[in-house]
Amino acid sequence: MKGIGMTLIILGVVGIILSFMMYGDIAIAGLIGSISSLVTGIGFMKINKIIPSAKP
Repeated sequence: MKGIGMTLIILGVVGIILSFMMYGDIAIAGLIGSISSLVTGIGFMKINKIIPSAKP
């Protein structure tokens, strides 16, 4: 779960940076997608700390 969380956080940050380079409606869609990826990655990292038996 830690690997998935870190991957989602990295993709979220990269997506936010790339969405600032876009314009129009696609920029808003990219920003929303990257923010949701970032929040999901943070959630996976918190769950990994709460449930220690979920480690691979």
